[in-house]
Amino acid sequence: MTLFPAIGISGTGVTVHRKWLDAISDNLANINDVRPTSGEAYRAKSVIAQAVDYGDGNSGVQVGGIVEGNPEGRLVYAPDNPQADAEGYVRMPDIDLGDQMGQLLMAQRGYQANLAVIDRAKDSYQQAIQLGKG
Repeated sequence: MTLFPAIGISGTGVTVHRKWLDAISDNLANINDVRPTSGEAYRAKSVIAQAVDYGDGNSGVQVGGIVEGNPEGRLVYAPDNPQADAEGYVRMPDIDLGDQMGQLLMAQRGYQANLAVIDRAKDSYQQAIQLGKG
């Protein structure tokens, strides 16, 4: 049990949202990766959040795992690409930019919300200490 449970719980949320933001940034950075059809496409990453000690008053969340997307990706006709096969196809990741941007907004808002809870809890604890001094 932590002395300041609100800060501890929100801290776990910050960590999970940071990992989620990292996965999204990796996906966005590799959205236009081109590979030969003989290889695998970049695999999009998704973070799985998992509750920790749910219901005991000191709960939180943790990264339960990272799931990778389909290695087959999608075939794109690009005969001018140096990695194209004999038919002119290359393999690209199957990542939807709109979906990734939506996830980016959700992860960013969750990160900000958890930081706000930590900030408010810290202020409340400091005010309680000041009351004890008076």
